[in-house]
Amino acid sequence: MPLKLTSLLLAGALLVAGCSRKAVISVDRAETASYTRVSGLASSTRALFTHSLSAVSDSSHRFTAVRHKLEIVSNEGDLPKAWESVINFCGSIQCEIIASSITARTPESSPSGSIALRVAPQDFPRLIAQAEKQGNIVQHTTETEDKTSAVVDTEAKIKNLNTYRDSLRGMLGKPSVGVKDLVEIQEKLTDVQSELDSENAQRKILANETEKVAVELNFRVQRSGANRSAFTPIWDAFRESGANLAESLATLITVVVSVIPWLVIIVPGGWLLVRFWQKLRRKRNVSAPSPSA
Repeated sequence: MPLKLTSLLLAGALLVAGCSRKAVISVDRAETASYTRVSGLASSTRALFTHSLSAVSDSSHRFTAVRHKLEIVSNEGDLPKAWESVINFCGSIQCEIIASSITARTPESSPSGSIALRVAPQDFPRLIAQAEKQGNIVQHTTETEDKTSAVVDTEAKIKNLNTYRDSLRGMLGKPSVGVKDLVEIQEKLTDVQSELDSENAQRKILANETEKVAVELNFRVQRSGANRSAFTPIWDAFRESGANLAESLATLITVVVSVIPWLVIIVPGGWLLVRFWQKLRRKRNVSAPSPSA
């Protein structure tokens, strides 16, 4: 019985590894035919809709991950409202916010905002139409990545692991299985179940990437040169000079504060050393014999 059990476990392991390897080989080796298209016109985003939707909908043979990056320019006063409007609109469609941030104006930078989300392909045109209402889309980048190999490989592993797990469970029900064999089967069943859970989690990640469209929206304010006078560079130089002066003074204060505790030791020690050296020289002069006439 131990020999048969070992042979069965080995055959099951080879089955899982061999079939998954075969699934990878059967997929087209052109792994990632990714490309990037950039458009500076808001109207050209319509032309990209058809491509992105066809890339996602053609999942019967290919599994493609699509990502869009948009840069939206709006007025400084309207930027927070535009950012909030897109987030609220995302909640009304099949959309999931992954990350979002907004930054107010500082002396060093202009206000800005960003949103990262995933949206269902059929709601993607509606999302972009909503984004166009918030400002001018000055850049639209589309990227695609072929995930077919990873999906087919993962699905093959899940299928084979399920078959292997069912075989192990069937062995547990046999009355001829001894205690030692029972322990071995239970340990192997635990390992197979753990690997199966990991593959199922990976498949969910791949499904999220291929069944939804990833969108990244970056908001920035309109740069206007009308309010910029000829003396602006001079004032900018003064501000930078003040900042540099403050940093230099801060460094000097830090150095002085660090040196002060050592002066308590260095100054008295130096003074005692000089006094000792003077006494030593006087003793040498006194003890030295006077030259004979």
